[in-house]
Amino acid sequence: MQKYFSVGEAAKAVHTTSETLRHYDRIGLVTPSKKDEWTKYRYYTEQDIVRLNTVRALQTMDLPLQEIKKVLEFDDLEKIVDYLAQAEKRADEKIAALQYSKSKIHSAKASYERKLQAHKNQNDTFVKEIPERVLLLSDTLEAPTLDNLWNYLSHFYSKMTPALKEQFIFEDLAGIYSENGVSRLFAVCIRYAKMEGLKVLPKGNYLCAQCTEENREQTTSEVMRIARTEYGVEPAFTVQLVIVSGILQWNYEAQVYIEK
Repeated sequence: MQKYFSVGEAAKAVHTTSETLRHYDRIGLVTPSKKDEWTKYRYYTEQDIVRLNTVRALQTMDLPLQEIKKVLEFDDLEKIVDYLAQAEKRADEKIAALQYSKSKIHSAKASYERKLQAHKNQNDTFVKEIPERVLLLSDTLEAPTLDNLWNYLSHFYSKMTPALKEQFIFEDLAGIYSENGVSRLFAVCIRYAKMEGLKVLPKGNYLCAQCTEENREQTTSEVMRIARTEYGVEPAFTVQLVIVSGILQWNYEAQVYIEK
């Protein structure tokens, strides 16, 4: 048995308005298959819904209604299929272009969010729970520079034998580890083997603050002071995680362990 849809139901099914469907009817683009002689109500079939969806999809390709009408009135079904295939191809190209644009917008948004955070009050501290981390400390590098950040992990792989290299995988992170007045750059290990320079940082709560190269030492000292006075902790070490804020630019997040 044929199923019929009222104008309102059909409009809802194709995500448009009843007035839009009435306009399609007036110009002969999509005419409802049934009209009640007494009430003059229009009723659409499932095939009408398919045609309506096709029209709506082609409209998103910026095609005028008169051109859509001309295509759908072709007597040659093969021509209609070919036309819709080309429209589908253009839709794929449009989707790909939009996805590319979205990825660029996402990258720009993330960059500006990092800059916004960096410009906030540098004395603001916050507590963050961080899982256990295994660091590999550099034996020579003490602070990040344009040269050593350009191909950062190569420095750590260069100190390993070929067999040992296969046992290590690193996160794409850089930072400074300081303990007893000595500072070294580090890489964060995802997979590792025993070797000199490994340092295990406990999981738990860390007192953190954003800072720049200019106020890094001052901010780290302030975070340590707050850890002592407000949390009753004597920090054994500090971490200053590098946060890339733009091309050839970076800031830091100072981290001090306060408790499990």
